[in-house]
Amino acid sequence: MKNSNKGFRQIGIAASGILMMFSAEQAFSQNNNQMVRIAKIIVDPVQLEAYNGFLKEEIEESVRLEPGVLTLYAVSERTKPNHITILEIYADSAAYKSHIQTRQFLKYKNGTKDMVKSLELIESVPLLPSMKIK
Repeated sequence: MKNSNKGFRQIGIAASGILMMFSAEQAFSQNNNQMVRIAKIIVDPVQLEAYNGFLKEEIEESVRLEPGVLTLYAVSERTKPNHITILEIYADSAAYKSHIQTRQFLKYKNGTKDMVKSLELIESVPLLPSMKIK
């Protein structure tokens, strides 16, 4: 009987933790309209230099010209430079929808479509939405 009580206690603790996580996520999303996503891209290694040129131009112009584009930060893996991850932060979903219609985004998207071998878009929830990138 003692073992079953211990099991129920552990389940209760786990359930409380899950409820707290959902409550925290709900609070963050209610207080923050930001749209955050992570793009994981694998580029054809032969075309990596050309891809990086398109990416650099698109990011620089988007951040400079679009007030709703808060962050576009791209990194590549040290041992696999053709594996690119981009942190994207937009003021809200309207800013994102506007962004994907811009000249610079369409130039990037059309120019790199045959270079990208894999694209995974991960919708994300900011855990500390008030944090600013210095």
